[in-house]
Amino acid sequence: MAGSNHGHNPAAWTGVTVSFIGFCIAGVALVGWNMIGFWGGMAVTLLGGVVGAAMKAAGLGMPKEPAHVAEARVKAGEASKARLAAQAASS
Repeated sequence: MAGSNHGHNPAAWTGVTVSFIGFCIAGVALVGWNMIGFWGGMAVTLLGGVVGAAMKAAGLGMPKEPAHVAEARVKAGEASKARLAAQAASS
């Protein structure tokens, strides 16, 4: 995943940060036996997913891969498999 820059965009960072804050609120409220605070924190946690999805829809997420790049990736994978099969057959 490091090669694809997975998650390195504003939508992902914001969604995870909001969800983490909600998780912390819910955790503190649960320890303090405050069920309203717990469910409020859970709502904030879910809000993080909504915020991340909205930011992605607004264009702040990972750009879509062009079709020619996807095709090249598939062809390279097929060529690699064929090379490995040829090496295995010759061994």
